[in-house]
Amino acid sequence: MYPVDRDSARMALRELTLDDVDAVLAVYGSAEVTTHLSFSPRSRDEVDGIVARSMASATVEPRDEYALALTEKDHGELVGFVRLALDPHQQRAATIGGALRADAWGRGYGKETVQLLLALAFTDLNLHRVWAARSPLNEAAARTLVASGMTEEGRIRGHVHVRGAWRDSITYGILREEWPAAERS
Repeated sequence: MYPVDRDSARMALRELTLDDVDAVLAVYGSAEVTTHLSFSPRSRDEVDGIVARSMASATVEPRDEYALALTEKDHGELVGFVRLALDPHQQRAATIGGALRADAWGRGYGKETVQLLLALAFTDLNLHRVWAARSPLNEAAARTLVASGMTEEGRIRGHVHVRGAWRDSITYGILREEWPAAERS
């Protein structure tokens, strides 16, 4: 599916462009934003590569990765970077993730973003299952995922190596048949 163009009351998902590098850098280059992510802050060159790879993967058939800009609907400003990746180890399943600029925190954008990604997964891509993982210390992500209708499923011990140490991840999942009820709440 290309291009992705999905929106909600305040947010929109769209394909990335080369003009987004600086805005993505404001997300992925921030030490504050990446505190709970599975990597350290990225450099401008690294973000340039991420955006270029994301743009290239958008037109591959069949498409298995949706790395997208999250924008405020009213003025189109990029406030986050999100990703839905089909899971090659599970049938009709994907993992989701993303990050918002720190100045966009606390506005309820997280739940709206997860709902956009779930709509992409279940409505547009006809998937059966979506899962996500968070840092054990990221309580805001825990609240957002549960508020979006996802269920905490467990802990993956020693899941990611970041900042010189192994870190666990807490996983969440939602099935297609659970999603409409979550979407209405």
